[in-house]
Amino acid sequence: MIFPPSLTRPRRQAALLVLACSAGAALADDGDAINPDRPDVANSSQVVGHGRLQLEIGVDWARQRNDDLHVRTLSTPALLRIGLGDTTELRVETDGRSIEHAVDPATRARTTSAGWNATSIGFKWRFADGEGVRPALGLIGAIALPTGSAALRAKGVLPQMVLAAEWELPNGWSLAVTPGAGADVDDDGARYRYAILAASLGKKFTERVQGFFEVAAPQIASASHGCDRVQVDAGVSWRLNRNCQVDAMVVHGLNRHTPDLGLAFGLSVRR
Repeated sequence: MIFPPSLTRPRRQAALLVLACSAGAALADDGDAINPDRPDVANSSQVVGHGRLQLEIGVDWARQRNDDLHVRTLSTPALLRIGLGDTTELRVETDGRSIEHAVDPATRARTTSAGWNATSIGFKWRFADGEGVRPALGLIGAIALPTGSAALRAKGVLPQMVLAAEWELPNGWSLAVTPGAGADVDDDGARYRYAILAASLGKKFTERVQGFFEVAAPQIASASHGCDRVQVDAGVSWRLNRNCQVDAMVVHGLNRHTPDLGLAFGLSVRR
Protein backbone atom coordinates (compact mmCIF):
# COMPACT_ATOMS: atom_id res chain seq x y z
CA MET A 1 0.00 0.00 0.00
CA ILE A 2 1.49 3.39 -1.07
CA PHE A 3 0.37 6.53 0.76
CA PRO A 4 0.88 10.09 -0.52
CA PRO A 5 3.85 11.91 1.06
CA SER A 6 1.49 14.47 2.64
CA LEU A 7 -0.02 11.77 4.85
CA THR A 8 1.80 11.84 8.20
CA ARG A 9 2.80 8.67 10.06
CA PRO A 10 -0.10 8.79 12.60
CA ARG A 11 -2.55 9.33 9.76
CA ARG A 12 -1.04 6.43 7.84
CA GLN A 13 -1.48 4.18 10.88
CA ALA A 14 -5.10 5.31 11.23
CA ALA A 15 -5.68 4.67 7.53
CA LEU A 16 -4.27 1.15 7.85
CA LEU A 17 -6.66 0.41 10.72
CA VAL A 18 -9.62 1.69 8.71
CA LEU A 19 -8.54 -0.43 5.75
CA ALA A 20 -8.22 -3.46 8.02
CA CYS A 21 -11.82 -3.01 9.10
CA SER A 22 -13.05 -2.35 5.60
CA ALA A 23 -11.21 -5.34 4.16
CA GLY A 24 -13.15 -7.71 6.39
CA ALA A 25 -16.54 -6.15 5.80
CA ALA A 26 -17.44 -8.63 3.06
CA LEU A 27 -16.49 -11.66 5.14
CA ALA A 28 -19.30 -13.73 6.60
CA ASP A 29 -19.94 -13.11 10.28
CA ASP A 30 -19.88 -16.80 11.17
CA GLY A 31 -19.13 -16.67 14.88
CA ASP A 32 -15.62 -16.48 16.33
CA ALA A 33 -16.23 -12.73 16.60
CA ILE A 34 -13.82 -10.22 18.10
CA ASN A 35 -14.36 -9.68 21.84
CA PRO A 36 -12.28 -6.73 23.13
CA ASP A 37 -11.57 -6.05 26.80
CA ARG A 38 -12.12 -2.31 26.35
CA PRO A 39 -13.72 0.02 27.22
CA ASP A 40 -15.10 -0.85 30.68
CA VAL A 41 -13.17 -1.91 33.80
CA ALA A 42 -14.57 -5.47 33.92
CA ASN A 43 -12.72 -7.83 31.59
CA SER A 44 -13.77 -10.76 29.44
CA SER A 45 -12.40 -14.22 30.22
CA GLN A 46 -11.90 -14.93 26.50
CA VAL A 47 -8.49 -14.92 24.83
CA VAL A 48 -7.74 -13.97 21.24
CA GLY A 49 -6.78 -17.47 20.08
CA HIS A 50 -3.58 -19.19 19.02
CA GLY A 51 -1.47 -17.19 16.57
CA ARG A 52 -3.81 -14.18 16.49
CA LEU A 53 -3.04 -10.53 17.14
CA GLN A 54 -5.55 -8.02 18.49
CA LEU A 55 -4.97 -4.29 18.92
CA GLU A 56 -7.33 -2.21 21.08
CA ILE A 57 -6.78 1.56 21.00
CA GLY A 58 -8.78 4.55 22.20
CA VAL A 59 -9.02 8.18 23.19
CA ASP A 60 -10.09 8.94 26.77
CA TRP A 61 -11.08 12.36 28.11
CA ALA A 62 -11.64 13.03 31.82
CA ARG A 63 -12.57 16.06 33.90
CA GLN A 64 -12.08 16.42 37.63
CA ARG A 65 -13.16 19.46 39.64
CA ASN A 66 -12.68 20.23 43.32
CA ASP A 67 -12.08 23.31 45.45
CA ASP A 68 -8.32 23.21 44.86
CA LEU A 69 -7.97 22.38 41.18
CA HIS A 70 -9.84 21.84 37.93
CA VAL A 71 -8.15 19.25 35.69
CA ARG A 72 -8.88 17.96 32.20
CA THR A 73 -6.88 14.99 30.89
CA LEU A 74 -6.66 13.44 27.43
CA SER A 75 -4.99 10.03 27.03
CA THR A 76 -4.55 7.43 24.31
CA PRO A 77 -4.70 3.92 25.83
CA ALA A 78 -3.55 0.92 23.81
CA LEU A 79 -3.57 -2.82 24.41
CA LEU A 80 -1.84 -5.39 22.21
CA ARG A 81 -2.96 -9.01 22.72
CA ILE A 82 -0.92 -11.88 21.25
CA GLY A 83 -2.37 -15.38 21.23
CA LEU A 84 0.11 -17.93 22.58
CA GLY A 85 -2.33 -20.85 22.64
CA ASP A 86 -6.00 -21.68 22.78
CA THR A 87 -6.23 -20.58 26.43
CA THR A 88 -3.40 -18.07 26.91
CA GLU A 89 -2.32 -14.71 25.54
CA LEU A 90 0.48 -12.19 26.04
CA ARG A 91 -0.60 -8.61 26.76
CA VAL A 92 1.29 -5.32 26.34
CA GLU A 93 -0.63 -2.30 27.62
CA THR A 94 -0.18 1.43 28.17
CA ASP A 95 -2.26 4.56 28.69
CA GLY A 96 -0.16 6.09 25.93
CA ARG A 97 0.28 9.83 25.63
CA SER A 98 -1.39 11.99 28.28
CA ILE A 99 -2.02 15.73 28.10
CA GLU A 100 -3.23 17.47 31.26
CA HIS A 101 -4.71 20.98 31.51
CA ALA A 102 -5.06 22.33 35.07
CA VAL A 103 -6.66 25.53 36.35
CA ASP A 104 -6.31 26.96 39.87
CA PRO A 105 -9.85 28.18 40.78
CA ALA A 106 -8.48 30.84 43.14
CA THR A 107 -5.89 32.49 40.86
CA ARG A 108 -7.12 31.23 37.45
CA ALA A 109 -3.52 30.24 36.73
CA ARG A 110 -3.29 27.63 33.98
CA THR A 111 -0.72 24.90 33.48
CA THR A 112 -0.33 22.24 30.82
CA SER A 113 1.76 19.10 31.05
CA ALA A 114 2.24 16.16 28.72
CA GLY A 115 4.11 12.88 28.71
CA TRP A 116 4.11 9.15 28.04
CA ASN A 117 2.61 6.71 30.52
CA ALA A 118 4.26 3.53 31.76
CA THR A 119 3.95 0.23 29.88
CA SER A 120 2.85 -3.02 31.48
CA ILE A 121 3.42 -6.59 30.30
CA GLY A 122 1.12 -9.41 31.33
CA PHE A 123 -0.89 -12.47 30.41
CA LYS A 124 -4.43 -13.82 30.34
CA TRP A 125 -5.25 -17.46 31.04
CA ARG A 126 -8.75 -18.79 30.43
CA PHE A 127 -9.05 -21.81 32.69
CA ALA A 128 -12.78 -22.58 32.78
CA ASP A 129 -15.66 -22.48 30.30
CA GLY A 130 -19.05 -21.36 31.51
CA GLU A 131 -22.01 -23.74 31.63
CA GLY A 132 -25.36 -23.12 33.30
CA VAL A 133 -24.80 -21.24 36.54
CA ARG A 134 -21.04 -21.80 36.36
CA PRO A 135 -19.16 -18.76 35.02
CA ALA A 136 -16.41 -18.74 32.43
CA LEU A 137 -13.20 -17.81 34.24
CA GLY A 138 -9.96 -16.14 33.26
CA LEU A 139 -6.95 -14.89 35.20
CA ILE A 140 -5.20 -11.69 34.12
CA GLY A 141 -1.83 -10.71 35.52
CA ALA A 142 0.32 -7.71 34.65
CA ILE A 143 3.46 -5.92 35.80
CA ALA A 144 3.85 -2.17 35.23
CA LEU A 145 7.45 -1.39 34.30
CA PRO A 146 9.40 1.78 35.23
CA THR A 147 9.01 3.25 31.75
CA GLY A 148 7.52 6.43 30.30
CA SER A 149 8.11 10.12 30.96
CA ALA A 150 9.64 11.12 34.29
CA ALA A 151 6.41 12.52 35.76
CA LEU A 152 4.31 9.51 34.69
CA ARG A 153 6.82 6.68 35.05
CA ALA A 154 5.86 3.76 37.25
CA LYS A 155 7.83 3.93 40.50
CA GLY A 156 9.34 0.46 40.41
CA VAL A 157 7.83 -2.82 39.23
CA LEU A 158 4.13 -2.82 40.16
CA PRO A 159 2.07 -6.03 39.92
CA GLN A 160 -1.67 -6.42 39.37
CA MET A 161 -3.86 -9.54 39.26
CA VAL A 162 -7.59 -9.82 38.48
CA LEU A 163 -10.10 -12.61 38.00
CA ALA A 164 -12.50 -12.30 35.06
CA ALA A 165 -15.80 -14.12 35.64
CA GLU A 166 -18.62 -14.14 33.05
CA TRP A 167 -22.16 -15.48 33.03
CA GLU A 168 -24.36 -15.79 29.94
CA LEU A 169 -27.93 -14.90 30.93
CA PRO A 170 -31.24 -15.39 29.08
CA ASN A 171 -32.55 -13.01 26.39
CA GLY A 172 -29.15 -11.67 25.34
CA TRP A 173 -28.07 -10.49 28.79
CA SER A 174 -24.66 -11.17 30.33
CA LEU A 175 -22.85 -10.40 33.57
CA ALA A 176 -19.13 -9.85 34.07
CA VAL A 177 -17.54 -9.50 37.52
CA THR A 178 -13.86 -8.65 37.99
CA PRO A 179 -12.29 -8.69 41.47
CA GLY A 180 -8.57 -8.15 41.84
CA ALA A 181 -5.64 -6.55 43.65
CA GLY A 182 -2.52 -4.59 42.83
CA ALA A 183 0.30 -2.45 44.17
CA ASP A 184 1.23 1.20 43.60
CA VAL A 185 3.36 3.99 45.07
CA ASP A 186 1.83 7.18 46.51
CA ASP A 187 3.10 10.76 46.12
CA ASP A 188 5.30 10.37 49.20
CA GLY A 189 7.04 7.32 47.75
CA ALA A 190 5.30 4.81 50.02
CA ARG A 191 4.29 1.52 48.45
CA TYR A 192 0.71 0.37 49.10
CA ARG A 193 -1.73 -2.33 48.06
CA TYR A 194 -5.20 -1.75 46.65
CA ALA A 195 -8.22 -3.84 45.67
CA ILE A 196 -10.26 -3.78 42.45
CA LEU A 197 -13.92 -4.65 41.94
CA ALA A 198 -16.14 -4.18 38.90
CA ALA A 199 -19.50 -5.57 37.81
CA SER A 200 -20.82 -5.01 34.28
CA LEU A 201 -24.29 -5.95 33.01
CA GLY A 202 -24.39 -6.33 29.23
CA LYS A 203 -27.22 -6.55 26.72
CA LYS A 204 -26.98 -7.75 23.12
CA PHE A 205 -29.41 -5.65 21.07
CA THR A 206 -28.49 -7.21 17.72
CA GLU A 207 -25.79 -9.60 16.52
CA ARG A 208 -23.45 -6.62 16.15
CA VAL A 209 -24.63 -4.00 18.64
CA GLN A 210 -24.50 -4.40 22.39
CA GLY A 211 -24.54 -2.11 25.40
CA PHE A 212 -23.47 -2.28 29.03
CA PHE A 213 -23.91 -0.60 32.41
CA GLU A 214 -21.16 -0.93 35.00
CA VAL A 215 -20.39 -0.07 38.61
CA ALA A 216 -16.65 -0.16 39.25
CA ALA A 217 -13.99 0.63 41.80
CA PRO A 218 -10.69 0.65 39.87
CA GLN A 219 -8.95 1.32 43.18
CA ILE A 220 -10.03 0.56 46.75
CA ALA A 221 -7.36 1.89 49.13
CA SER A 222 -6.97 3.70 52.44
CA ALA A 223 -7.23 7.48 52.65
CA SER A 224 -3.51 7.71 53.34
CA HIS A 225 -2.62 5.70 50.22
CA GLY A 226 -4.36 6.72 47.05
CA CYS A 227 -7.98 6.67 48.35
CA ASP A 228 -10.98 4.93 46.79
CA ARG A 229 -11.93 5.60 43.19
CA VAL A 230 -15.52 4.67 42.37
CA GLN A 231 -17.50 5.21 39.18
CA VAL A 232 -20.53 4.24 37.14
CA ASP A 233 -20.31 4.01 33.39
CA ALA A 234 -22.36 2.99 30.40
CA GLY A 235 -21.48 2.39 26.80
CA VAL A 236 -22.18 0.74 23.49
CA SER A 237 -20.10 -1.27 21.02
CA TRP A 238 -20.73 -1.88 17.32
CA ARG A 239 -19.02 -4.78 15.59
CA LEU A 240 -18.36 -3.75 11.98
CA ASN A 241 -17.32 -7.29 11.07
CA ARG A 242 -15.94 -10.31 12.89
CA ASN A 243 -12.47 -8.70 13.19
CA CYS A 244 -13.27 -5.05 13.88
CA GLN A 245 -15.28 -3.21 16.55
CA VAL A 246 -15.80 0.40 17.63
CA ASP A 247 -17.02 1.53 21.04
CA ALA A 248 -18.04 4.56 23.08
CA MET A 249 -18.51 5.05 26.83
CA VAL A 250 -19.49 7.79 29.29
CA VAL A 251 -18.21 7.72 32.91
CA HIS A 252 -19.44 9.47 36.06
CA GLY A 253 -17.30 9.55 39.21
CA LEU A 254 -18.99 8.87 42.53
CA ASN A 255 -16.48 10.51 44.87
CA ARG A 256 -14.05 13.43 44.89
CA HIS A 257 -11.07 11.22 44.13
CA THR A 258 -12.54 10.08 40.82
CA PRO A 259 -12.96 12.27 37.71
CA ASP A 260 -16.56 13.53 37.75
CA LEU A 261 -16.99 13.08 34.00
CA GLY A 262 -15.25 10.97 31.39
CA LEU A 263 -15.69 10.01 27.74
CA ALA A 264 -14.00 7.18 25.86
CA PHE A 265 -13.97 6.20 22.19
CA GLY A 266 -12.16 3.16 20.84
CA LEU A 267 -11.33 0.89 17.94
CA SER A 268 -10.34 -2.78 18.14
CA VAL A 269 -8.96 -4.81 15.23
CA ARG A 270 -7.86 -8.45 14.96
CA ARG A 271 -5.93 -10.52 12.45
